[in-house]
Amino acid sequence: MHYDEHEDVIEVTDLRRVYGGGFEAVRGITFSVARGEIFALLGTNGAGKTSTVELLEGLAAPAEGRIRVLGHDPYRERAAVRPRTGVMLQEGGFPAELTVAETARMWAGCMSRARPEADVLELVGLAGKHEVRVKQLSGGERRRLDLALALLGDPEVLFLDEPTTGLDAEGRRDTWELVRALRDAGTTVLLTTHYLEEAEGLADRLAILHEGRIAVSGTPAEVTAGRPSRMSFELPDGYFLGDLPPLAGLGVCHHESAGRVVRLRTTQLQRTATAVLAWAERTGVELRGLEVRSASLEEAFLGIAHEEAQGVAA
Repeated sequence: MHYDEHEDVIEVTDLRRVYGGGFEAVRGITFSVARGEIFALLGTNGAGKTSTVELLEGLAAPAEGRIRVLGHDPYRERAAVRPRTGVMLQEGGFPAELTVAETARMWAGCMSRARPEADVLELVGLAGKHEVRVKQLSGGERRRLDLALALLGDPEVLFLDEPTTGLDAEGRRDTWELVRALRDAGTTVLLTTHYLEEAEGLADRLAILHEGRIAVSGTPAEVTAGRPSRMSFELPDGYFLGDLPPLAGLGVCHHESAGRVVRLRTTQLQRTATAVLAWAERTGVELRGLEVRSASLEEAFLGIAHEEAQGVAA
């Protein structure tokens, strides 16, 4: 079958989810995910991430709105969607007494077409654990097994719910490389994660949810654009914040000092840094502990959450 690499394989329009008692967990969100794209859903606890992903996986019907995954309604046309998707839940809940190989064979037996279990276990770094019982696996190894089972059906769409929780730094990097390779091969990935560094490094696009609504969406660069960058340094004895060039004309939107340490937030990082460093050169001042950082996704995330909480989001 021929696929258009630019087609949207996930389409969500005006989606709402309401639980018993009238609690509205998802409040009319709209987004799409293209084939071969990694899309991250971010948000604080209770923002609506899991509620949204469960609807995309076809585990429940929305109260209102429209979902299409691979052109089908994932709830009403589950039989057409499920064989073409892979799902990695936050916790798999495998039988503790089965070995890794037995667990993979059991899972493969539930599929109409499954990849060789040994190949998938090798892919996620469990090649040497075939005969180890699930109860003897570390938390990180169980997450690798979760991922292996999600990949057994060679899915076109992969849902990853907190995929690197419990992994050490090496395991996290290995998982990132695997997810990128899947994306490059045409797999569409929808990811939820609490690791903002993970989202910033992996996602082609993302959406930040707050109280069931999308506060902002776009590429990581678009989401961080306009957020203040940071510059900090320590002034030597005899110099004070007022000795610096006038900050108001350098794009500095906030400044503070604690002892000799000066912290600036600026919307014009290059201009601010150039002016401060030129001043230090002219006056022969050494700026110890100098740190210059562009706006990060973490800062954007925290800023959006704060603004939404204050009811003044852009």
